[in-house]
This record gives sequence, structure tokens and C-alpha cells, in this order.
Amino acid sequence: MARNSLDIDKPAGATRVVVAMSGGVDSSVTAALLKEEGYDVVGITLQLYDHGSAIGKAGSCCAGQDIRDARQVAERLGIPHYVLDYESRFRADVMDAFADGYLRGETPVPCIACNRTVKFRDLLKTARELGADALATGHYVRRVVGEKGPELHRGTDPARDQSYFLFGTTAEQLDFLRFPLGHLPKRETRALAERFCLAVAEKPDSQDICFVPNGDYASVVQKLRPEASDPGDIVDMSGKVLGRHDGIVRFTVGQRRGLAVSERSGTANEPLYVVRLEPDARRVVVGPRSALGRSDIVLDDVNWLGSDIAGPQAVRVRVRSSQALRPATVSRERDCLVVRFAEPEVGVSPGQACVIYDAATGDRVLGGGFIRRWS
Repeated sequence: MARNSLDIDKPAGATRVVVAMSGGVDSSVTAALLKEEGYDVVGITLQLYDHGSAIGKAGSCCAGQDIRDARQVAERLGIPHYVLDYESRFRADVMDAFADGYLRGETPVPCIACNRTVKFRDLLKTARELGADALATGHYVRRVVGEKGPELHRGTDPARDQSYFLFGTTAEQLDFLRFPLGHLPKRETRALAERFCLAVAEKPDSQDICFVPNGDYASVVQKLRPEASDPGDIVDMSGKVLGRHDGIVRFTVGQRRGLAVSERSGTANEPLYVVRLEPDARRVVVGPRSALGRSDIVLDDVNWLGSDIAGPQAVRVRVRSSQALRPATVSRERDCLVVRFAEPEVGVSPGQACVIYDAATGDRVLGGGFIRRWS
């Protein structure tokens, strides 16, 4: 029997696909495309954190309006739709982890945590329990079947690529996941939404972290962890006190704005940046931009999808989702990966993810991990 378009050895009509429906245009089009191809589609929306009604703001991926939008799309397509209450899981695995990361002086990436836990761990398990053959999402990444099995590749449209946020996807999960939009530009996705007559065709993309109203992450962290607003000193790299702050949660490595420091004189009066955070002492250490450059970093909590690393391997990397790929080498030391940049990288912060791609094309995600704190 020929494999269907999802690379499953079944006719489309006998293939059940659970679609993670956020209420946005991407997941809605994903469901519509699969329904059009004749798959047995089931839509699931996760109730994670509904601040929409509280702040009077639509467009957040977890707001009540999005659940209503997903339900409306499911009705339009004639597919079953379920809403699952994952609020307690989301609070523990994403929100609390986010707040604790800032308390440790890190720069956490909650979308990665969400994908690794409530979506690709818990929702995937639920999809299997429903008898699904695959879980499909609207992410702009590609699943490519290679010689040794499924591989994770960047989305074709570099402006929409979401591979940075999915590096934690395991090989076992990748075997079950499908990403029907990975080869499309966003404009074509919206055109498809119009063709399917979906009410969300013109719905704006969500720009904020879903549980962070108006982008004010510091207020959210302070609400979850009041001690995050404990004051402390802003010091230079020699330890000299230059000013005071109202909580290290308001600072990240590489930051220049918002540094309340006293006037300096002489040749030392160059712009200052946050060089590191010392959470135990509640200190923000600042210095010149030249102090931000790092030649190498250590990654832990590693997920590796590539071949075994026998020695230093040429790769490309990024430490921020919007960053261009950078040349580097990676080597394994016990359970960690050591990344050495071809040129010093500026503004690297503990807690950020470093995602690793193949050196030849930069398309395939080989893996990644989280940047370990340094002294």
C-alpha cells in the first residue's frame, strides 16, 4: 500500500490526525488542509492561561477568544473539537519555571518549555490515547525523512521559521508529529484561510508570551515570586557600586537601557551594558560592550537529533530565535555540549537556548541545549 501524504502506511480516510488548534490562522489552516485531503481530523485546544478577559485583550494564544475561534473553525470544517484544561500543568511546567529562571539570573524561553511539556509531551500522549496516528501543528518547520528516520528542518520561509523553539523535540516525538505548513510562506497560509472561508483569515499573529500581558514579564514574575523585586546594587566589573536596582528580574545580559547609575568621569564614561547577574548577592554587574563577547559556552539539558559527535564538529548555531545562523564547532563533554563560536558572540545569557544546525546548509536541526551559568 502506498504511503499517504503524511508518510503513514494507511489511506487518508483511515488515518486519524489530532490537530493542536490554538485559534490562530496557522493551526486552523492545518486542520482545513488535512480535512480537505480526507483525513479523520480531531481538533484539540488547550486551556492554558486565560488572561484575555482580565485585561481586555484579544490575540493571546491562551485567551478565551482563541478557544471560541478554534471552536468556530472546527464547526466550519465539520470536525470534532475538544478543549482540554491544562492550566495546572502549564503553571507548573511553564510559568513557574519561567519565574524561577529569572530568579536565578537567567533568560528563560517559555515557548520552548511549553512545546517540550504540555504540547509535545502531554498533548501527544492524549493524541495517542485517542487512537491518532499523528499529531499535527501549525508550526513553520519541516519534518524530513532521512536515511536514519525523521529529521527536523527549518521552515522554508526564513521569516517564519520556528525551529529554534522546537529543538527539544525528541526523535520519538518527531516520529509522531507532522507540520503541514513548513514549506509555506505566511501569505500563502492566509490565502488558504480565505479559500477555506475561515473567520480567522485576517486574525493578527500573537506577539506576546501568552501569559505576559502587554509584554511586562517583570510584573508577572514579581506576582509569582515576590522576592524577585528585592533591591540590590549595580556594580562595575571591579565591584564598585554605581547605583541601585529594584530587582534583578528587570535585567538581562546585554541590556543597556534602564541602568540607574551615577555619573562617571574621565575615560571610563563609555556606555554600560549588563555583563552578568549575581542573584545570590542581588547584584547587577555592568561593563563595556567589549566585556559581553564570549568565545564558548556550555550547554546542558541537551536534546540531540544528529549523529553521534566523535570530536569537534563544524556546525551553525543561534542563541536567539531571530538571529542569523553563526558558524561554530560543537563537542561533547560527558552530558554537556561545548559550543565554540568562530567569532565572539555578544549578549549571551544563561538560560537561553542555543540551537545547533548542520554546517552544510543550516537547514537541519541537530539539537541544542540551554546555556549554563558561568562565574
